[in-house]
Amino acid sequence: MAADIICENLPNLVSSFVDTFVDFCVTGTFLPDPPSPPFTQTFYPSPKRLTAIGDLHGDLHKSKQALRLASLIDSEDQWSGGNTTLVQVGDVLDRGGHELKILYFLEKLKRQAAKVGGNVITLNGNHEIMNINGNFRCTHRSYVDEFQNWADWFTTGNNMKRLCDGLKKPKDLYDGIPSSFPGIKEEYVNGFRARIAALRRQGPIASRFLSKNLTVLVVGESVFVHGGILPHHVSYGLERINEEVRDWITGLRETVSSDIVNTENSVLWLRKFSNKVVNDCDRSMLEHTLATIPGARRMIMGHTIQKGGINAACNNKAIRIDVGMSNGCINGLPEVLEISEDSGLRILTSNPVKKRRDLKVPVQQETRVPGKCKLWLKPISI
Repeated sequence: MAADIICENLPNLVSSFVDTFVDFCVTGTFLPDPPSPPFTQTFYPSPKRLTAIGDLHGDLHKSKQALRLASLIDSEDQWSGGNTTLVQVGDVLDRGGHELKILYFLEKLKRQAAKVGGNVITLNGNHEIMNINGNFRCTHRSYVDEFQNWADWFTTGNNMKRLCDGLKKPKDLYDGIPSSFPGIKEEYVNGFRARIAALRRQGPIASRFLSKNLTVLVVGESVFVHGGILPHHVSYGLERINEEVRDWITGLRETVSSDIVNTENSVLWLRKFSNKVVNDCDRSMLEHTLATIPGARRMIMGHTIQKGGINAACNNKAIRIDVGMSNGCINGLPEVLEISEDSGLRILTSNPVKKRRDLKVPVQQETRVPGKCKLWLKPISI
């Protein structure tokens, strides 16, 4: 009987082994079991300690610096935040060469945090959606090696699975992807194809990581979003937004509203509350939006680089946390927003000029917009 059970489960065991083998070859680490599930709720109660980190843009080193600054990881890069909730507001992709390593690293932290009562919640940014749509205009050249390495190991894993009777034969990773592209140098074609395969709708990386992201989130009194939320987004339904974006990434629905993910006033692209001088923050619009979300007092967003660091606008109702820390942005010093029962809102900063590590969130007088992405890869339709 025991032998029958083992034989019956052998294909699944082989598949699990192969997946673990591929993960290790790609990242050099083993992901702890069990895998993190997709987030199924949009509203969370206030935790004792809540932290938030802005755009990471492919810089693993700076990402880890920020996490250590908030005592969320230890010297061995393991979760040390206990029951803290961490929110990362999107834009892991583009501008740096460690995009996959960050996605895997955040997945590891999700699993480790869950075991000790903590929570790591990740959001989609506009750059996640751009890449799913095949818009690679902000990618860094170094991505070629990272995605090609992943694709090589993923293909090796699929070939191993094809040798096991009882397992469904894996689909060709590159199915439907052209072998060449006008305007793309030959040296980049393989990496370009690998990136499309990984990040397109239903692609292995999009399905495994990006589909598990939320697009909007409410934790206690704080609303989190990459760009911003307007009253009509709330009327549309925050849970509905999360569900439709997730289903679009996984292929359960064919389209998702541009007003959610693509237009200037979408939740991923909006800058009404984060752009330019403080007077440009539309306070009345923000207050109206927050009033439509029960218990909400503030909106916390990334998307627009704040050269002076994390700051507040609109009478402290707009908290802007994208400090451009990636070397591919402005190489800003890492900062983390902390909200706790004991100390309220604080900035944890690595900036020695600010003298103190813990600061109250200041009101920002001016912030500058970063330059546009250098176009070296044209958007494509896939």
